[in-house]
Amino acid sequence: MVNELLLARHGETEWSLNGRHTGRTDLPLTENGRRLALQLSPRLEGHRFALVLTSPLRRAIETCELAGLGAQAQVRDDLREWDYGDYEGITTAEVQRRRPGWSMWRDGCPNGELAAQVGARADLVIAEVRAADADSIAFGHGHMLRVLAARWLGLAPESGALFALGTGTLSTLGYEHGTAVIRSWSALPR
Repeated sequence: MVNELLLARHGETEWSLNGRHTGRTDLPLTENGRRLALQLSPRLEGHRFALVLTSPLRRAIETCELAGLGAQAQVRDDLREWDYGDYEGITTAEVQRRRPGWSMWRDGCPNGELAAQVGARADLVIAEVRAADADSIAFGHGHMLRVLAARWLGLAPESGALFALGTGTLSTLGYEHGTAVIRSWSALPR
């Protein structure tokens, strides 16, 4: 299959702006986040998608709607953000003061998820997308989409640590000569 999967990270929220882990907390977009989401629309105009998938969280749904694809959206719980458990709402620096050397990618989150669990959810999304008869787009969250990209490439979920992903950006996963590749990454709207 030669379909592409576009990844749209939700626009900025108050917590993403402050570097706070935002998994289950259902925050709205900031005004800047709304602006970024609106700027996705011209880049997606005219593109026909077999699947328009979104996380169930408001920030992803709102980004999808502002990008002009809300009417086609199908909510997928598997696209929800990493469950940060006890680290919800705090920054990496705060976690590392409590637990020096901590890495979410390696250590997971107490009362939350491990990378392998997020990877298993990503694999379900990838299977659905690869079975589609045309390109797909997924509206989601920074860490989840990074894991999804790693799994698309056949890498371990922990390899998502290698892919920085800004808010309100668009990335494209695809194929080159039958090999899964990243065609573009974390591109800001023009």
